[in-house]
Amino acid sequence: MALSACGGDSNPLGGKSDCSGGTDNLKVGSANFPESETVADVYAEALRANGFQIDTKLNIGSREAYIPSLRQCAIDLIPDYTGNLLQYLDKSATASSAADVNAALAKALGDQLGMGTPAPGENSDAVVVTKATADKWNLKTIEDLAAHSAEVKFAAPAEFAERAGGLPGLKKNYNLDVSAANFVPIADGGGPATVRALTDGQVTAADIFTTSPAIVANNLVVLADPKHNFAAQNVVPLFNTAKKSDKLLAVLNAVSAKLTTAELISLDTAVSGSAKTEPAAAAKQWVQAQGLDKPIG
Repeated sequence: MALSACGGDSNPLGGKSDCSGGTDNLKVGSANFPESETVADVYAEALRANGFQIDTKLNIGSREAYIPSLRQCAIDLIPDYTGNLLQYLDKSATASSAADVNAALAKALGDQLGMGTPAPGENSDAVVVTKATADKWNLKTIEDLAAHSAEVKFAAPAEFAERAGGLPGLKKNYNLDVSAANFVPIADGGGPATVRALTDGQVTAADIFTTSPAIVANNLVVLADPKHNFAAQNVVPLFNTAKKSDKLLAVLNAVSAKLTTAELISLDTAVSGSAKTEPAAAAKQWVQAQGLDKPIG
């Protein structure tokens, strides 16, 4: 009965799924990468401070695993990212600005899924250059880079060469025309190899995610994207509507209000930087520092 009440998807996590029970008992999940786990731990800490009984099921995997689990109440709450979540729920979605993505996402969630207010912080693709390059060419936006198209060597995952928000989008929206010969595919998702190629001067620009600690550590410059070539990817608390309550939304929205991109970077740096702090410990420290370790008034 619980399964049929919560949707037809099978439960990828196995075990018992139960959408009944009080709204103060929650299972918080995460995807299988450090930022998701850390933000999930932030939600868990803040919710515990407000009287919720919290269990965690972390490192579940991709949306293909955790969205069915959420619909089945194998988990009740998970952090996600607005643009990618919208694309998962509605393959035909074309919204890219934060306002448009949020409006479209609210419609795409359906009856089983709900969301709190998206945080101002986002982890999105970005065109990144060194400070030396930004200073040399007076770069502020992606459009400023277009005048130097012939000189730009660009590093990104191989699929960036063809996907709508990759090289085709940069050409369409900003007239940044990177030739095939000047595209350098690196398969680490904007990670250490991509950063090294940029800082060593092997490439001029690279696709690096906005919350990468390497941006601050290497004094890199994120070029503004005023035409929203890259869809907004604001962090959003996603939950099963069977667990929705005013109290839950009040806590989640209080967390979201504090979760800026700079704060996401600080959390990621604590976990993935030289300190190698455990996500749960980093989350606890952050919740205390933000004053979220006390009941919401």
